[in-house]
Amino acid sequence: MKILTANRLGDGIAVWYADGGWAETVDHADLAHDKAAEDRLEAIGAKAHADNEVVDVNLIDAEVVGGVVEPVRLREKIRAAGPTIRNDLGKQAAQAA
Repeated sequence: MKILTANRLGDGIAVWYADGGWAETVDHADLAHDKAAEDRLEAIGAKAHADNEVVDVNLIDAEVVGGVVEPVRLREKIRAAGPTIRNDLGKQAAQAA
């Protein structure tokens, strides 16, 4: 499975394509289960990049754990959560609150 990620151009925050827009959390990112769905997400990302909404657009590997979408690679897990040395900062802190 793949999901679409990027960085929002205005503030650099990592975002994921979900429900027709860019979400700041990965939990409910739109999943691509096949090549056609991957192509659709890539087209969405290319248009958002061309429209200067996002940069560094990528399809990444993901899995569903406990009903929640999670990135597979460590780099993407860090982008989704926040700093690895301070759990009280970033998106991980907001989720704990």
